[in-house]
Amino acid sequence: MSGEVMAGLMTWGPAILMVAMLYFLLIRPQKAAQKKRNEMLEKLKKGDKVMTIGGLYGTIVEINERQIKLLAADGVRLEFARSAVSANITEDGEPE
Repeated sequence: MSGEVMAGLMTWGPAILMVAMLYFLLIRPQKAAQKKRNEMLEKLKKGDKVMTIGGLYGTIVEINERQIKLLAADGVRLEFARSAVSANITEDGEPE
């Protein structure tokens, strides 16, 4: 019986180890990054300087649940989906 257990462990052990490594190297860090991004989006407020995913810098002049309006230059207001913000420059400093 002990030999059967060892044979089963030798068969399934590497597969279980690979799944565990995949989780800790890929899935877990991605979930942590997504949580951090969601927290950043929730904390956005009027007056924050942000960078969009397209690389546009601006200051938030209006914000609601789904959209933000940015002041990109004097008299230039642009409307974006809130999820289009990639970094809050006011909090984080310059993005990497």
